[in-house]
Amino acid sequence: MTIKVGDKLPAAQLIAGTAEGPKPMSTDDIFAGKKVAFFAVPGAFTPTCSAKHVPGFKEHAGEMKAKGVDAIVCLSVNDAFVMKAWGENQGVMDTILMVADPAGDFTKALGLEMDASKFGLGLRSQRYSMVVDDGVVKELNVEAPGEFKVSAADYMLAQL
Repeated sequence: MTIKVGDKLPAAQLIAGTAEGPKPMSTDDIFAGKKVAFFAVPGAFTPTCSAKHVPGFKEHAGEMKAKGVDAIVCLSVNDAFVMKAWGENQGVMDTILMVADPAGDFTKALGLEMDASKFGLGLRSQRYSMVVDDGVVKELNVEAPGEFKVSAADYMLAQL
């Protein structure tokens, strides 16, 4: 069952890739009491994710914060070391919290996993974004396979 607008996010443990090393974080650590612009990608360092998805959220971060967003969070089914390296590569470590869902447990609990084995990636997250307010989904934008439209930062900015 896929999560929907109005649902509370399931409890899960994620791992942030930080300058100090991997930092375990619960979904409460990330979402409780905050308005969060959250987006998930199929893979760090992949073409669309690196050329469009992360740069869009970096570009619009100030506008999002001006509209009440407390944090911008990017998730991928990867490890925290990859997420840290990707965040550094993208120049977003001070703007976007890069979190790993190593086994895809959170992604599966949301019902937003996909099998990317044909691309050599295995279990991954679908491409999506959501506005989360105090752990409750307020907007959910899931891309059609191969698309990059509704999960983009400018689309979310219009929703805020």
